[in-house]
Amino acid sequence: MKVKIKIEQVSKTYKKPSSNEVVEALRNITEDVYEGEFYGILGPSGCGKSTLLKIIAGLVTDYKGAVYLDDKKIVDPNPERGLLFQDYALFPWKTIIENVEFGLKAQKISKEERIKVAKQCIEMVDLAGFEKKYPHELSGGMKQRCALARLLAINPKVMLMDEPLAACDAQTRIILQEQILKIWGEEKPNDKRRTVIWVTHSIDEAVFLSDRVLVMTGRPGRKKNIVKIPLERPRSDKTKKDQVFVNLCADLWEYMKDEAVKALSE
Repeated sequence: MKVKIKIEQVSKTYKKPSSNEVVEALRNITEDVYEGEFYGILGPSGCGKSTLLKIIAGLVTDYKGAVYLDDKKIVDPNPERGLLFQDYALFPWKTIIENVEFGLKAQKISKEERIKVAKQCIEMVDLAGFEKKYPHELSGGMKQRCALARLLAINPKVMLMDEPLAACDAQTRIILQEQILKIWGEEKPNDKRRTVIWVTHSIDEAVFLSDRVLVMTGRPGRKKNIVKIPLERPRSDKTKKDQVFVNLCADLWEYMKDEAVKALSE
C-alpha cells in the first residue's frame, strides 16, 4: 500500500504562558498512514492528539522531526490537507452555502463554479434545502454536517478530523458516523477513497470507523500500540453487536486504562 502521510520522530514541547513551565506534549512519534486509509488516533485527554493533527495540518511548525505528504515535507497549511474542528468554526453571519463556498472563494474559484461545488457538497451531507439558513438556525449535528461540506468542497487529499462529533448527542453521533463512512467512500476500493486521520477519545468510535488505530500514552504522547481493525465493510449498527467489535473495544480499553487514570491525576 502507498504511504500517504509519513510521520518521522515527531516531538513537541511548549511553554505555558502563565508560568513559563516547559511541557513535553509529544515524544518521538513515528508512523505511516496509507492512501485511502481511515486512520484513528486514540488516547487520554492531554496526550497530544490534537497537537499531532495540527502538525500534520501545517498549523504547528516549531517541532522536532518531520511529516511528509506524498514524500513532500509539510511546512505550512495547504488545502490539500483539510481540517475539521470539534466546534464547527462556522461564520455566524454567513449562510450555509456561503460558509461551504468560503474555501473555494479563498482559492479564487469563479462564483459559478464554487456555487455548483458548494451545492453538490451540501447535498452529499443531506442539507439540501438549507442553503440560505444561518448557523444559529441549525442543530448541532446539522452545523457539523455544514462544516464537513465546507471541508469536502476544497477536495483535500487528506481529511484531518479533530474529535468532530464530540459535541453531538449520542443519537446524532451514531447517524453522523455512518454518514461519514459513506462520504469517505466505504464501499469503494482503497484507491478511490480519501485518506482520513480521525482523532477521538471514544474507543467504540475509533473501532467502528477505523482501519487501524494508533493508541497513544498520556503526556508526553508516545506511540503505545497500533491496533488493526479487521471488521468487514460497510459497517452498520450490526457491526457494534459483533463479538469481534466488543473484544476490540475491550482490548483498547486495556491499553488505555492506566494512561487514562494517570491523565486524571495530572
